[in-house]
Amino acid sequence: MNANFETNDGNARGTSRRAFLATTAAATSFMFLPREVLGRGGAVSPNEKLNIAGVGIGGQGGWDLEKLESENIVALCDVDQAYAAHTFNKYPKAKRYRDFRRMLEEQKDIEAVVVATPDHNHAIVSMAAIKAGKHVYCEKPLTRTVCEARAVAQAARQAKVVTQMGNQGMAFEGNRLINEWLWDGAIGTVREVHVWSDRPTHRGKLPLWWAQGIERPTDTPPVPPTLDWDLWLGPAPWRPYNPAYVPFKWRGWWDFGSGGIGDMGIHNMAPVFSALKLTAPESVQGCSTPVFPETVPSACMVRYYFPAREAMPPLELHWYDGGLLPEPPAELEPNRELDPEDGILFVGDKGKMLVTGWGGQHPRLLPQSLDKSYKRPPKTLPRSIGHHKEWVEACKGRGRPPRSNFDFSGPLTEAVLLGSVCIHNGGGKLLWDSENLRVTNDPDANKLLRYEYRPGWKL
Repeated sequence: MNANFETNDGNARGTSRRAFLATTAAATSFMFLPREVLGRGGAVSPNEKLNIAGVGIGGQGGWDLEKLESENIVALCDVDQAYAAHTFNKYPKAKRYRDFRRMLEEQKDIEAVVVATPDHNHAIVSMAAIKAGKHVYCEKPLTRTVCEARAVAQAARQAKVVTQMGNQGMAFEGNRLINEWLWDGAIGTVREVHVWSDRPTHRGKLPLWWAQGIERPTDTPPVPPTLDWDLWLGPAPWRPYNPAYVPFKWRGWWDFGSGGIGDMGIHNMAPVFSALKLTAPESVQGCSTPVFPETVPSACMVRYYFPAREAMPPLELHWYDGGLLPEPPAELEPNRELDPEDGILFVGDKGKMLVTGWGGQHPRLLPQSLDKSYKRPPKTLPRSIGHHKEWVEACKGRGRPPRSNFDFSGPLTEAVLLGSVCIHNGGGKLLWDSENLRVTNDPDANKLLRYEYRPGWKL
């Protein structure tokens, strides 16, 4: 896909595909937490199984619960009884709810909560669980807005609950190899990284995973009798029901999600944040296909600028989605192309590292001669016992903090969503004051860092 496309203001502009991306993150601190500081006393059930509740269980939430079946699934909550029927039926002993607030108020045996609702409800549900002293596993992105990500991460830290965000790639072996090889100097000093995903397309082609770059539907069909539409909307601005939003199609709508960058950006940027110890970006800049009032554009590029940190120099991180790709590196073997679905390219002064697969699964060095001659360093990072199991064991007070706990995933989410804000705002360069959570050169962009909840909802 050519990177010469319409900018957000509708004017044609040629833009180098080697332009745009990055993000922010905080390093995960590895420390052991005694059980007495985990939640309200941190006690687990007498049989040493964690009592887990699931909120939003029709899709990804049902898959998460399957990974947690070694524990007690004691409560299930979903606003669509038909969509979630397969999960309700799978755990017949679990109490059933539509409203998570009622669940948390009434059922006192819950010790941990899995949140897998659409993005716009992540912060509301996670914060309610944290305030109730429950450990929290929340799907990615951690929240829909930048300010929500900061608030949820701070609340979890203060409550001393165990947290994990659902970017499963943080448990991959490849993810750790990326860290170890870069820290060993495999490709020298890195000043440039390119990250991409084909979402919302399939390998750059139709059909789409979900719609982006479209207008809001005008028809108002009746709400299905099994769906509580008001609860589904939660804190988001009210609008009539339409099957254009549910199930899963919500991700391309500004009020509910953040498109490909909010979906796969979390997965594919996480290894970069971890390996290069990124903090908040100083600025972001972007371009895209036309931006619609209601929906994320069909494709975009975002460039993030990071300052020097520790012994590492400033960095430009470039994001591409919707079928856009960076220029293939000259060192790539003849007749071999970049994986159009997901990838990372680290550019060092002594070589390059190409990573294929979402979440940083398969790293190798370029040119091929470097990959063959490079002596791999010792494996110094602790290996994962499993993404979900990390969380369970830490909840029980007998494991390290999960690698994607909210101290890491909160800042990561802030940075990724700042790119979404940039695109939504028109793509112009935004100067970022992370400490005060504000854009310093564009007041309109600050309005997109948060949104006013509907009456009856609060964080």
